[in-house]
Amino acid sequence: MNMNFHNKKISGILCVVPKKESLFDDEIGNYNFPPEKSLRLKKIMGYDRHRIAEEGDCISDYCVFGMEYLLGQGIVKKEDIDAIILVTQTADYLLPPTSNIIQGRLGLREDVICLDINQGCAGYVVGLTQAFMLLEQESINKVILLNAEFLSHRTSRKDRNSYPIIGDAAAITIVEKDCIPNVIHANVKMDGSQAEALIIPAGGLRLPSTTETAIMEDNGDGNLRSKDNLFMDGTGVFNFVQTKVPALIEDLLVTSGSAKEEIDYYLFHQPNRFMLEKLADQLRVPYAKMPANIVERFGNSSGATIPVNTVYNLGEQLKNGSFKVCFCGFGTGLNWAAMLMTIGKMQVAEMIEYS
Repeated sequence: MNMNFHNKKISGILCVVPKKESLFDDEIGNYNFPPEKSLRLKKIMGYDRHRIAEEGDCISDYCVFGMEYLLGQGIVKKEDIDAIILVTQTADYLLPPTSNIIQGRLGLREDVICLDINQGCAGYVVGLTQAFMLLEQESINKVILLNAEFLSHRTSRKDRNSYPIIGDAAAITIVEKDCIPNVIHANVKMDGSQAEALIIPAGGLRLPSTTETAIMEDNGDGNLRSKDNLFMDGTGVFNFVQTKVPALIEDLLVTSGSAKEEIDYYLFHQPNRFMLEKLADQLRVPYAKMPANIVERFGNSSGATIPVNTVYNLGEQLKNGSFKVCFCGFGTGLNWAAMLMTIGKMQVAEMIEYS
């Protein structure tokens, strides 16, 4: 679905990552594969290290930590926050909504709107579209978009297909109305018929977690995982991305009347370096315009990878300069979504470690 938004802006992005860093080389012994094969995979996919949250940490902890940092720096004021949108697949509880927990811990006003959205890899773009829609209301001027994921807690450490790419992180994006006229173009697509390509089979009402669902099994691919763990059909997801995403970007460029060369950066969700380079080749975009260095340094934090990508690669430049960018996320759902907008002149664009 094509959407247009007017007079909206991102005024800041803060990312919160764990201090704990786990090296791929130190994890090779966990996998049921010869070390030389794992090292070959490391080179092709761009694996090196990832950030892993400590057991017992929850996404609300990281979101509150980041918000308290912004409040302490005077970048955000409690009385100015009109809505909180949390996009996650690893909520603190089945209920209540984790956004309400965050609102309560921060001591925000009772008339702050709190929304939880269950989305993954396309969750940054989906979250931004929801934030922009809320800002259409006269009474709403500032929305806090939270993208946070702790999928390491739900991924088997003996699954070489998934565990090396997983990273934990939270991102806080400040979204506001803009007095300078602008147009933002977005396109969101979904195909639930392929939902099982990326899935945690157990833990919901369809298949509650039991002692049986916790049993580790080799399903024929050499990886050990239980039904409580993340399952990814790597080949299926790769084919989906290479087929659907280029067409989405081309359509968005045509709809917005933008030339490919006008885009300063293609800030995409980062599953691995190999997949992004293949996308760049298909789109005929220079690698320098499509950074692919997040998984090897931090891991794939699902919907948080785009803001992590943004602040890590542009950082200080976003405080003074402006860039026309294409955000794009793709994966769980299966969903794929993209957005064209100009970002810059931000109050904050940085990354901090949780402590």
